[in-house]
Amino acid sequence: MNIKSLLLGSAAALAAVSGAQAADAIVAAEPEPMEYVRVCDAFGTGYFYIPGTETCLKIGGFIRFQTSFGRDAADSRYNQEDFGGQSTSDWDAFSRAYISFDAKSDTEYGTLTGFFAAEFNADNDTDSGDSDFIDVDEAYIQLGGLKAGFFYNWWDKGLNGETDTLGNFTEFNSIAYLYDGGSFQAGLSVDELEGTSTKSNGIGVSGIVSASVGGVSFDLLGGYDSELEEGAIRGLLSADLGPGVFQIAGIWASNPNAYWAASEWTVAASYRWNATDKLAITPGVQYFDNLQTSLTDFGGDDAWRAGVTVDYKITEGLATRVSVQYEDADDGDDEVFGFVRLQRDF
Repeated sequence: MNIKSLLLGSAAALAAVSGAQAADAIVAAEPEPMEYVRVCDAFGTGYFYIPGTETCLKIGGFIRFQTSFGRDAADSRYNQEDFGGQSTSDWDAFSRAYISFDAKSDTEYGTLTGFFAAEFNADNDTDSGDSDFIDVDEAYIQLGGLKAGFFYNWWDKGLNGETDTLGNFTEFNSIAYLYDGGSFQAGLSVDELEGTSTKSNGIGVSGIVSASVGGVSFDLLGGYDSELEEGAIRGLLSADLGPGVFQIAGIWASNPNAYWAASEWTVAASYRWNATDKLAITPGVQYFDNLQTSLTDFGGDDAWRAGVTVDYKITEGLATRVSVQYEDADDGDDEVFGFVRLQRDF
């Protein structure tokens, strides 16, 4: 009887405790569904799907510190009056932040792209709100081969290194179409020549034909300034040669215009020697004949420039570039100029 009473008492006690715990039970809330960011590999590396959409977004940019040297290298925004008549310095240091947003999605008409990039420059104390320190680098919409907005023209493309100058104004508000057949491309662009010609809002037309076979590619480019009624043509050849890339380009202009104004004609060449996986050395040279003397005329003077650019990849995402150039022009003093740059890409 004692054992039976003990078992019955234990069962009653357990029931009482269980009942009390059931009354005070805490029910855990159901976790809310979460939508994780998915990688998008349809347009290359670095893209991810914007949550809840089928649009892929890539965010990129760089941080740069650079020290430039040469005659009057200090920022031209500060004239002698700002410093009580003090002469301009022959060196200048500045920092720059660049950020870009590239949104892409597939449509029945091809890839739809929205691109925006901005530069934030710090040459001194920029808290004064000077708008020159903030620059919209590009802002455009593209659907298939059709592109509209503010972007770099084909004239912006240059040779490897820092020696050459192959374009005058290279950024416009434009409408362009580029046919891309892989090894063959052809394009046409209508450009607003604001502040580059005789009128506040002129019109320019530029076109390009490109072809590539193996390690050789060639571009033929032309531009016509309808306000000045002058134009220019440019050819650029690039070829893999040994442990590097050889490039040569030439330009002829009828007279100064929005696309090319430095000289009646010029020829430039460079060779990028990939010494190691991290080190590249690029010597270059350029000759200018019949230099510009006014907005609408060329003169009879010439000039030449030669220099070298050294690139070194310190580690993944961090690199340095050193440029040293020498220039000699008729009726002018020769000059040595260049820069030392440190840049972190992301």
